[in-house]
Amino acid sequence: MIAPEHIRAIAPYQPGKPIAELAREMGLAEAAIVKLASNENPLGISPKARAAIAGALDELALYPDGNGFELKSAIARKYGVGLDRIVLGNGSNDVLELAARAFLTAQGSAVYSQHAFAVYPLVTQSIGATGIEAKAKDFGHDLSAMLAAIRPDTRIVFIANPNNPTGTLLDSDALHGFLKKVSPEVLVVLDEAYVEFLPEERRTPSVDWLKEFPNLLLSRTFSKAYGLAGLRVGFALASPEVVDLMNRVRQPFNVNSLALKAAAAALDDHAFLAESKRVNDEGMLQLTGGFKRLGLDYIPSSGNFVAVKVGDAGRVFQGLLKQGVIVRPVANYAMPEYLRISIGLPEQNARCLTALAEVIGQGDTR
Repeated sequence: MIAPEHIRAIAPYQPGKPIAELAREMGLAEAAIVKLASNENPLGISPKARAAIAGALDELALYPDGNGFELKSAIARKYGVGLDRIVLGNGSNDVLELAARAFLTAQGSAVYSQHAFAVYPLVTQSIGATGIEAKAKDFGHDLSAMLAAIRPDTRIVFIANPNNPTGTLLDSDALHGFLKKVSPEVLVVLDEAYVEFLPEERRTPSVDWLKEFPNLLLSRTFSKAYGLAGLRVGFALASPEVVDLMNRVRQPFNVNSLALKAAAAALDDHAFLAESKRVNDEGMLQLTGGFKRLGLDYIPSSGNFVAVKVGDAGRVFQGLLKQGVIVRPVANYAMPEYLRISIGLPEQNARCLTALAEVIGQGDTR
């Protein structure tokens, strides 16, 4: 079959290994497997979201609200923005793709950082545009290098803050200074998928920046802190002009009915969000404390995961699978010695550390 060369050259995104798949491969019981590979919320979904889903089941024979009025209204109230500044997506991945489809052409380019989210080069390549990777600094975004990488044909700059898979966080003043230097003709996509895990004092006032920078787009998701990864719902905040263009390439009904209802309810479940952050903070200390006892270096993380240096990461990854523990190798991010491990419940973190100690031959982690 005939397809453009830039499509043939795409290496598809590889998600974390599903529990059921590992159970089949290793002959393990699904209940005995710990999955810490995909940065999912170990608490599951919020009670309010669960109730909203139950209440929406009778509506599944009908198409969802294509404009997502209820969810957009909830987002508008929370962030103090107009409805015309919101675009909904089938997860934040969809938001990233909508931005690429609306602003990139095969004659254009996009800039992103080394060790940054794999979807940025994927959506760029899917358009046939040129991807420009700026060298990272200490596994994080080097804003000076990214600014220097921008060409006359550059139309998008992708920045993840916090970054996945390294967990690095940019200084707010440095990021604001970067935005002031970027041409208004270049869309800056600030991917904040993990922002809810940050303490308030470390969060950038990015929503306030929307009024100052019409070329700024903020990407958010309900898949992480809100625990709705399986429903696939995300959103972007941007200028009305940017939102209008993205809506022109957005598929009708791109967010399903259950996702719309659950996300609107989850936004209002402050207790669940606070508990998710508490579990994450304590789990981060549990995992990194275990790494220190094992003598393993790791990258300090501001997300709900941590990248740890284990040497032969492929061997360690396979060894953990045999122990029924799924983590994420990140060799495709030019980090062949690292594994990314999501924060789980205390017993899941402990199980991971015990398995990791056995695989690398270090014994007990207590």
